[in-house]
Amino acid sequence: MLTHMAQARSCIELLKELVIDQNQPKGERLVFSGVSDRDVYNIAAPFLDNGELVIAGRVEARHKEASEVIFFVNRKGEWVPRNNAPIFALQDPFFSFINGELVFGGVEVYFDSEDSDYVTSWRTVFFRGNSINELESFAQGPLTMKDIRLVELASGNIGVFTRPMVVDGARALIGYVEINNLSELTEEKILAAELFRNQFLLDEWGGVNEARLLSNGKIGVLGHIAYMEESNIRHYYPMVYCFDPELRNNSPIKLIASRAMFQEGPAKRTDLQDVLFSGGIVRHSNGTASLYTGVSDSEAHVIVIADPFLEYEK
Repeated sequence: MLTHMAQARSCIELLKELVIDQNQPKGERLVFSGVSDRDVYNIAAPFLDNGELVIAGRVEARHKEASEVIFFVNRKGEWVPRNNAPIFALQDPFFSFINGELVFGGVEVYFDSEDSDYVTSWRTVFFRGNSINELESFAQGPLTMKDIRLVELASGNIGVFTRPMVVDGARALIGYVEINNLSELTEEKILAAELFRNQFLLDEWGGVNEARLLSNGKIGVLGHIAYMEESNIRHYYPMVYCFDPELRNNSPIKLIASRAMFQEGPAKRTDLQDVLFSGGIVRHSNGTASLYTGVSDSEAHVIVIADPFLEYEK
């Protein structure tokens, strides 16, 4: 079912409203080692696993698409692979905690049998366990669907955000459905999600990267919105909005960062220079938040910004 709401706005319009404090320090590049000359990018936010802070990152050779997700821990200011942690043949990791249990996921990519660099399809896959080393596969999304994210609700139900592609002329839409428990996370449920028309122009797209329960029972959504210009040059921006799971409506999308807020650096390809892929947010008690993001498909950075979810809790 398609839900029609307020008029969608373009990335360029939203970018004009992003106020950049010229006195604010630029984002900090995270230093990763122990992965040879491969890049680490599209990280998730750090989380505690058995009392230790861990970051999951996409690890990839600069000119390849085949990736691994590796769990890193901080050692003297550098993030290094965690000893004895599992490694997954996935891209773009994410996590949530549902009833105290770790739910981890990423994008499983399929390659042509004769051309190892040609991607034929992909899907989101899910694992669960009490810790990283206990993760077991339990669910998968439909083919060609990325950006499926879970959040535990105040009601005890689980909110599921979806992102089907090519829907009635739109490049992609965000959907939402609720399930009672993790065993109900099926392809059929995901495909039955309510879809929202109000968020993207037909030729733009986006998705949910992280969803979290706010103090008032609403959901703070961290995502990305993107468009492509001539010569297939991509532009990705971190964005936020508020979703009310009872009324099933969204607040307007708001950008929270742009490439100019981060240090200069290499890009995987020239068409990916202006790409920020939201990884996650860590909220702080002083009204700020740390945004973790992939940069130009080649690096991972973190930047401290005003907590974008505070206004949704008023």
